[in-house]
Amino acid sequence: MKRIIFLMTILFAFGSCQKKSKVEKAIEAIPVKFKVERFDKQFFETKPEDLDKLKREYPFFFPQGNENNVWLEKMKNPQWRELYAEVQKKYSNFDAVQNELETLFKHIKYNFPETKTPRVITVISEMDYNNKVIYSDSLVIISLELYLGKAHKFYQFPEYIKQNFEEKQMMPDVVTSFSLNKITAVSDNSLLSQMIYYGKQLYLKDVLLPEYTDADKMGYTPEQIVWCQENENYIWRYFIEKEMLYSDDQKLKNRFINLAPFSKFYLEIDNESPGRVGAWIGWQIVRSFAENNPIPIDELLKMNAKELFEKSKYKPKK
Repeated sequence: MKRIIFLMTILFAFGSCQKKSKVEKAIEAIPVKFKVERFDKQFFETKPEDLDKLKREYPFFFPQGNENNVWLEKMKNPQWRELYAEVQKKYSNFDAVQNELETLFKHIKYNFPETKTPRVITVISEMDYNNKVIYSDSLVIISLELYLGKAHKFYQFPEYIKQNFEEKQMMPDVVTSFSLNKITAVSDNSLLSQMIYYGKQLYLKDVLLPEYTDADKMGYTPEQIVWCQENENYIWRYFIEKEMLYSDDQKLKNRFINLAPFSKFYLEIDNESPGRVGAWIGWQIVRSFAENNPIPIDELLKMNAKELFEKSKYKPKK
């Protein structure tokens, strides 16, 4: 009997690998054509007499009302040029990133066939860490100055923010921006709705970035992921006992959803916890739903939070 069970387990595992292989082969076969345009390089290497030509090629980077001398001064500014030099040092060869983008766009095309492959443009911007990547329908803009490595001398930010200024965060950030036009907006202000919204965003990374770790998808360190896993039952019990799930108290979003150095239980564990544990729990709920209710990803992303939660059969791991 034991031998039969063992053989069935092996056959099941083999079948799962074959199925996964078929999907991955189908994704790999999808034709994707795009070119990364290095506007950051073009801008700082453009001759003054060629500025108008650059402006015609990229009009959306040159708002009306600014004279040419504003841009010429920026090109010569020592601080901007030093930042450009550091970006060039890190990304003079962009092939590895382009390959990652190609793989991601193939996964997007497989799961969202109507999506057009976008134009990709790299820039050096104002270190706005809330907008590291902008993904519109036909355009992706990546701010390279925010992917130089968390220990870079230019970063005067708290650790919890700059820990995500790594190259490996680029693709998760692309998916985050892509998700904004795919996930139905939050219908109410309850903590549960916020948790499910960001849980959907993270689950989309499961689908589009299957080779990435949970830490990379979440923007956590591996140790922070382990903390959440070990305390999942406690976090969930805390939300239930404090009757927080359907509360519309706006302070809860800052305590458990928004980017922060730690989550705010107002207990001794606060300093041990990472920020955004509510989003992490929301992710586990969406994962549980997907496991128990296999539906197309675009339908999942549009589902009402309360319905998704009720059908998820979510139970925290002990």
